[in-house]
Amino acid sequence: MSKLRLATAWLGGCSGCHMSLLDLGELLVGLADRIDLVYGPLVDAKQFPEQVDLALIEGAVANLENLELLQQIRRNSRLLVSFGDCAITGNVTSLRNIFKVDDLLTGVYQAGPGSLPRSGEDGHVLPELLPRVLPLHQVVEVDAFIPGCPPDPDRILAAITAALNGEPIQLSEEMRTFG
Repeated sequence: MSKLRLATAWLGGCSGCHMSLLDLGELLVGLADRIDLVYGPLVDAKQFPEQVDLALIEGAVANLENLELLQQIRRNSRLLVSFGDCAITGNVTSLRNIFKVDDLLTGVYQAGPGSLPRSGEDGHVLPELLPRVLPLHQVVEVDAFIPGCPPDPDRILAAITAALNGEPIQLSEEMRTFG
């Protein structure tokens, strides 16, 4: 029996969704013989691999690096799950949408104490911000949504279990009309 190739990614957000995944604790250990974790903050992989069965993506698309990674994940994943409220709605990350990107970069990185040069200047690299923070489904096709801030570990387990069993990931009732 082949293992489910599982990947996770953390875009613009707080990592709380990954903490909920880790809250599964012993249940994750019990699934270890059926899952191959191929990418994510818990794996030392520098490139997103091909032929991923299930990708759980947390956070919103806030910068060019997020955008490029998300597009690569979509190309290389059979199922892509928008994982947590930032990925689904933009949530807290999208609060910066009320500012112009140049105003934000200047106010935070150039005008304040310890100012930093813009991306590419003097060898320093700040991610290039997109004009607006976007939820995942506004950038790529999403197969399922796991809401919550952070999402309930039982919902995460249900999605992983469904993928392991070759079943569709059931959307929660409140998410059926979303997207």
